[in-house]
Amino acid sequence: MFRPTRRALPALAAGLAAPFAAPGLASAQAYPSRTITIIVPFAAGGPTDTVARLVADAMGRDLGATVVVENVGGAGGTLGAQRTAQARPDGYTLLVHHIGMSTIPTLYRRLAYDPINGFETIGLITEVPMTIVAKRGIQANNLQELIALVRREGERINLANAGIGAASHLCGLLFQSALNVRLTTVPYRGTGPAMNDLVAGTVDLMCDQTTNTTEQIRAGTIRAFAVTTNSRVAALPDLPTAREAGLPNFEVSVWHGLYAPRGTPAEIVNRLSRALQVALRDPALVRRFADLGTAPVEQDKATPAAHRRFWEADVARWRPIIQAAGQFAD
Repeated sequence: MFRPTRRALPALAAGLAAPFAAPGLASAQAYPSRTITIIVPFAAGGPTDTVARLVADAMGRDLGATVVVENVGGAGGTLGAQRTAQARPDGYTLLVHHIGMSTIPTLYRRLAYDPINGFETIGLITEVPMTIVAKRGIQANNLQELIALVRREGERINLANAGIGAASHLCGLLFQSALNVRLTTVPYRGTGPAMNDLVAGTVDLMCDQTTNTTEQIRAGTIRAFAVTTNSRVAALPDLPTAREAGLPNFEVSVWHGLYAPRGTPAEIVNRLSRALQVALRDPALVRRFADLGTAPVEQDKATPAAHRRFWEADVARWRPIIQAAGQFAD
């Protein structure tokens, strides 16, 4: 019978334990070994969906894996976020979400998941300008005429958005607040359907991201009145800023970030962050972002720590605004 010597026992114990040790590390070293799913909590065809699909393609090339996008819309982006927060934390279920991640903790007072501590941050992706747009037949030639029309018609004007908590909803709230008017808001299940109805003339106005409006503006299917940043957008050089057009102190941009479920191993989070940074330098992605009126964030923002700091500061920024408006989603 084999009896290990006292000197051999530690080595034997280590060998026996090796197959069972550090499962997180082992899985991280093998990662990725199958398809990764990025959940977008909005309908296909919207701006967040566009951003996610561009990032998924570029990240997949760096990771050497297939990265697919799954649209899980509804409840202002909380259904898809919940699906991600409750997924297995193995790096194969991710989330691309926008500024709504900053407003959900205040807008929704009862959720089945923790809207802040339920996620690992991977990195910021882009900050997208918003545009004030209208149906083609609107009776206004510039922003000042639009403002006069809105103040005169009030609730007879329909203002579309992609649902409570969506970027278009938040921008619409600020627009009404800035003009001290109340419009009839028309929520949709995603920006894509809202844009379809704006093009069809079913609704009058919308405040939406350049990633969703630029091509429609260029095609002349909708009217554009201003961009909501302090500087013009290269993709729409003739479109004035809100400040230039006569609406000062109206600045809104929509940031997007990449998340994993809480508890995802640090090695996997860091690998995903590196792949995101590579993706944001991809020439094809940069060109496509530029076509849509946006650009990737600086590399130092596409990190887990920078993303977390930015997100928590934005939650604190929006909380008093939403509480003052008294509009909650539950």
